[in-house]
Amino acid sequence: MNRPLAHAELIATYKRAEADAAHKLRLINKVAQKGPKAIQAAVDTAARAEKRRDAFAKKLKALGVILEG
Repeated sequence: MNRPLAHAELIATYKRAEADAAHKLRLINKVAQKGPKAIQAAVDTAARAEKRRDAFAKKLKALGVILEG
């Protein structure tokens, strides 16, 4: 796999992870009325999504790819 294609795929994966993390954070507000267990589950899920996003950002940074935004 050539470098530009690998970078593009990694950037696309990062953007999907970023969108997923944002979505999971919004879900926390929606489940707030369902009780503390639902809130904790949503918080845990959001934390895992943020961790995935950060891992992809770290890989991109190591490759020298600068993310906008």
